[in-house]
Amino acid sequence: MAGGGTAGHVQPGLAVARTLVARGHPPASVHFVGSRRGLEATLVPEAGFTVTLLPGRGFARRLSPATVTAFGGLLGALAASLVVVGRRRPRIILCLGGYAAVPCALAAVVWRCPIVVMEQNAVPGAANRLVARFARACAVSFEGTALPRAVVTGNPVRDEILALDRRRDRAAARAALGLPADRHVVAVFGGSLGARRINGATTAALDQWRDRDDLAVRHAVGSRDWTEPAASPEAPPASVPGVLYQAVRYEERMDLLLAAADLAVCRAGATSVAELTVVGLPAVLVPLPGAPGDHQSANAAALAGAGAAVVVPDDQLDGPRLARTVDGLLSDPDRLEAMAAAARALSRRDAAQQVVALVERHADGPDAEPLNGR
Repeated sequence: MAGGGTAGHVQPGLAVARTLVARGHPPASVHFVGSRRGLEATLVPEAGFTVTLLPGRGFARRLSPATVTAFGGLLGALAASLVVVGRRRPRIILCLGGYAAVPCALAAVVWRCPIVVMEQNAVPGAANRLVARFARACAVSFEGTALPRAVVTGNPVRDEILALDRRRDRAAARAALGLPADRHVVAVFGGSLGARRINGATTAALDQWRDRDDLAVRHAVGSRDWTEPAASPEAPPASVPGVLYQAVRYEERMDLLLAAADLAVCRAGATSVAELTVVGLPAVLVPLPGAPGDHQSANAAALAGAGAAVVVPDDQLDGPRLARTVDGLLSDPDRLEAMAAAARALSRRDAAQQVVALVERHADGPDAEPLNGR
């Protein structure tokens, strides 16, 4: 497993790793190669798998002293990858995207190890676009993803998300989170760091909701904005009459939040949209501006086009717009149910199994293709 950096790359890789083990592959036969700076440094060992951490970091596509330094780090990462791939001689390398995927894939080409790419977003990242030319197949999450030899598998999600049934689990999830059983519940989140635009709009929207006694908002603020006064637990807007407001720095039990909620307000990262479809949760999606290849807008458009989500551009989101959008959806239960059904129709609950089947098929298989990119 090569790549990582963010949870959006690491978690799908871990889902595939666990599925490989469930299908009879020993845990010791699955090895991750990632970056010292990435989340894989902690998430992979915690999951019970081994990991080699490479030096260096990604770099911008412009010449600067930092770029030169980063290039030197990439050479070091390539040397380390040549050693680890040469020693282990893996039957196959699954590239997850992110910085570490590139040197490991180049080492795979040198040692003639087969490669499969796994792309989580509708628009592939730079690392996977480069690696894909050498890959025997590319497991993609969306129809029309521009990678060669693409096979639509879906994006693997965690077992605890797959186990959810919103109707069955709603009452217990709300009780566990301290949320009322008789109110509409809106889940707001933006990743581990948070989303500043969403955080500001949510805080402003609370004033619009001060007369609502049928609404509860649970807001995962994120570490970046947690100390700001508007989102600080020392001065929470929960004192606003009417709406019940819970602010947390990080949502430790996202499975409970997704089960408890009637509506989500969030970014459109690959993991978020995959989990929304698996649990069938309607959403207001606010794509991250400036994401590479504008991939979050493409992810969001896939859900919106199927009727599973409403998209609000980042620069158009403020308190009044958020309040109007949420109010309009919550006041129309038939539309919410139709959105939930549309989301479920998009889900690929067997994504991890499909990726594993692709990996097993191309691991030194008789139908292997040349590694020359043609």
